[in-house]
Amino acid sequence: MARPDHTVFLKRSFTKMDQLATPFLTGRRLCRQLAQVVPQGTNGVVVELGAGPGVLAEPIRDRLGPDARYLAIEIDEELVAHLRRHKPWLEAVQGDVADLEQILDDAGIGRVDAFVSTLPWAVFPQALRTKVMDVIARRLAPDGAMSMIITWMALPNRVRDLRALLDEHFDEVVETATEWRNPPPARTFLCRRPLPRFRPLDGEGTRSTG
Repeated sequence: MARPDHTVFLKRSFTKMDQLATPFLTGRRLCRQLAQVVPQGTNGVVVELGAGPGVLAEPIRDRLGPDARYLAIEIDEELVAHLRRHKPWLEAVQGDVADLEQILDDAGIGRVDAFVSTLPWAVFPQALRTKVMDVIARRLAPDGAMSMIITWMALPNRVRDLRALLDEHFDEVVETATEWRNPPPARTFLCRRPLPRFRPLDGEGTRSTG
């Protein structure tokens, strides 16, 4: 029997393919890999971009301390309703990643300790990718990190452009080996240390946990 997360995502992927980009959910092995960007036992702020039906929620939750804040952003209203119904402990927010700055402001979040993303970055227009990456780099704590997934369905030139964008924003970008058992095969990018030009001035972007 299909699990609720898979059922609702499959249904929404065929009606909102322009938003969700794929009918496949990230596999458990890759979910654990993406979640490792969250320090074990952290009491900081974690923001997930493109939460979908919540396949990353439990792997991330397993790494959180008792005072951590975990905000999950999802554009699709039915998937947000699913998250709130099946994972009531999760702080699920409906919103477009294009409005990330405003979403974080509305949530009272300045600094973020970890971003985790399963968004279809390779299909985003370059202007949108740059806009969102600027916000991520500005909001990320100096010792914070971001992880994202890239599938082998992505066009090579789009992946090259994305990698160049990451190198423009972060001091370290690590690409993992391909997880061939994931449907479709995919790898992750792990980004650390936003470059100095993106760091907020002293007194700006202080971390909020609610």
